[in-house]
Amino acid sequence: MKIAVVADIHGNLPALEAVIADMARESPDMVVNLGDCVSGPLWPDETGHLLMEKAWLTVRGNHDRIAVGPPVHPDNQTDHFTQSALSSTVIDWLAALPFSCHLDQGVSIFHATPHQDDLYLTETVTGEDALLSSAAEILGRLGDNATSALFLCGHTHIPRLITLPTGQTIFNPGSVGCPAYSDETPNHHVMEAGSPHARYGLLEKTGQLWTYRHKAVDYDWAAASKQARRNGREGWAHALSTGFYPR
Repeated sequence: MKIAVVADIHGNLPALEAVIADMARESPDMVVNLGDCVSGPLWPDETGHLLMEKAWLTVRGNHDRIAVGPPVHPDNQTDHFTQSALSSTVIDWLAALPFSCHLDQGVSIFHATPHQDDLYLTETVTGEDALLSSAAEILGRLGDNATSALFLCGHTHIPRLITLPTGQTIFNPGSVGCPAYSDETPNHHVMEAGSPHARYGLLEKTGQLWTYRHKAVDYDWAAASKQARRNGREGWAHALSTGFYPR
């Protein structure tokens, strides 16, 4: 069993296309998508249509939820832009996505945590940065009912492979289309992958053993940066071209 894992595409169509091309060479048995599919000042509707065509197992991210919710105020530039750019076809697809899924291989799939789609599972915000949380903090966020052997999650945009004292594993593939961003919750901070590559993950099970790979794929991030700048988002443009968010 070989599983490709994508997350946090954020409407970055050329990054997604590059990952799809790389996955074709890897020949996975299935692809799972951990959500936050289209939100961003890039190509939200085009990305949504490509994902619908692929028909991967996909769970809902927090920005997917916002995109199909009540009208977003213009002060929220990213989600307001996304809402205004989406066709009804993509909106209906996003609205039908499940919160989480479970695979027969003892794998649980969700965007952020098993109970909340906008809470960091493995990071604790300290000042302007988000640092790796303690094992006790992570277990507390998973909750007592999280009994799967392997958890696949995104949301933070930071590639992670974590083994907990319980023997359970958390795998975050990183972000396909948004290598760095800033957020105001719980206070102002930045998340940065440190390079502009499109990221995804590969998991392969042989017998009872899993192997894990993080992949960083080259693509035309200058074009993505230009599109963000065309839509008035200089911070996104800088992040897409460098992997760092301007402070």
